[in-house]
Amino acid sequence: MINNSIAEAVGNTPVVRLGRLFSAESFDVLAKLEYLNPLGSMKDRAARHVIESWLADGTLKPGSHLVESSSGNFGIALSALAPLYDLSVTCVLDPNVSSVNLKILSDLGARIDMVSQRDRMGGYLETRIARVRDIVERDPKAVWVNQYANDLCWQAHYRHTANEILEQVTGTVDVLVAAVSTTATLQGLARRLRERWPALRTVAVDARGSVVFGGAAGPRRLPGHGSSMAPELASRFRPDDVVYVGEDEAVAGCRALLRSEGILAGASSGAVVSAIGAIAPGLPPGTRVLTLFADRGERYMDLVYGQVPVPAGSVHG
Repeated sequence: MINNSIAEAVGNTPVVRLGRLFSAESFDVLAKLEYLNPLGSMKDRAARHVIESWLADGTLKPGSHLVESSSGNFGIALSALAPLYDLSVTCVLDPNVSSVNLKILSDLGARIDMVSQRDRMGGYLETRIARVRDIVERDPKAVWVNQYANDLCWQAHYRHTANEILEQVTGTVDVLVAAVSTTATLQGLARRLRERWPALRTVAVDARGSVVFGGAAGPRRLPGHGSSMAPELASRFRPDDVVYVGEDEAVAGCRALLRSEGILAGASSGAVVSAIGAIAPGLPPGTRVLTLFADRGERYMDLVYGQVPVPAGSVHG
């Protein structure tokens, strides 16, 4: 099949069995490789669904201006897809944005609005949100996407990601393990998958220092996992369990996943691997676990994978 744009290429990502990483366990782990979406993350799905839904109901029109506080995957997805629909994008960023993501966003043609003033918590989140509100108030064509409160984000996974899983996976899934930031992915999947598997147990993997589910606030370095504010979406869904993962554990999980399965994924995927290891003692033999690897690892080379020494005598052409 030939797609007419990369928007049409979003989705249809494969599911693989992690038979090497968890070979010593009595349970089975399946992973949906969301990092194989065309722009490198599961956020491609939400960006496409939001844009197309709002164009259909009149919230957006050609020429509209999307505004979002995002320096990561969602901002990249919006910035790549919006021009296909004759829309523009402004991403509100702060000095913590990675140099790689800043260059990607700039090269995609997004307008970059950089805040520099810290908020009362010592970070930049409140400052960024205030800037977003200011832009939207001043520009009659501007619409705030607001992934932390936008129901279309979880509906994207309910309607698309989950339906793909139901087509790909035969038999029963007992446990769904997913990393959280906005909670849209876990919420959308759980709502749809429980229609087939009512006893499905949901495990949210949050970052240590994140406050998504009321955890103690603390410093976090790794992007795309956890949040310094409780998302509005989280108030509409509660997982069965929450596992908190530290950054060292997430890094170790990423490296184990790469060595054992050849999967180069981002920080939240390493956190998921660590969390599955943490809940392993409580999983009965024969349990089937489903997870997702949200984004690709190339954007985390400095933060997660580091420099790999070249063996003496190696020749590179």
